Amino acid sequence: MLDAIKNLFGMDKTDYADLVKQGAVIVDVRSKSEYAGGHIKNSINIPVDQLEKNLSKLNKDKTIITCCASGMRSASAKNILQNNGFKSVHNGGGWASLNNKI
Repeated sequence: MLDAIKNLFGMDKTDYADLVKQGAVIVDVRSKSEYAGGHIKNSINIPVDQLEKNLSKLNKDKTIITCCASGMRSASAKNILQNNGFKSVHNGGGWASLNNKI
């Protein structure tokens, strides 16, 4: 929730472009139909409600950036990943906004 508030007020100083250049994986946690309507190139679509059963598709040693439509589901996804041992996870917020930052 704090990440979403930071993003909302422009307080997030994360350099997402640099994270992507360093090999970060973008995980879009919107539904399959939302993802089909537009997404960040090379992102992975794992809907937030399916994330826990698909953790094996992600590498715990990689930096992960979550995104969705507004930042709420991506905040939940960040928490799920961190609770399952992922160390470097960032909530990128809404996918369109994140796309402009990378």
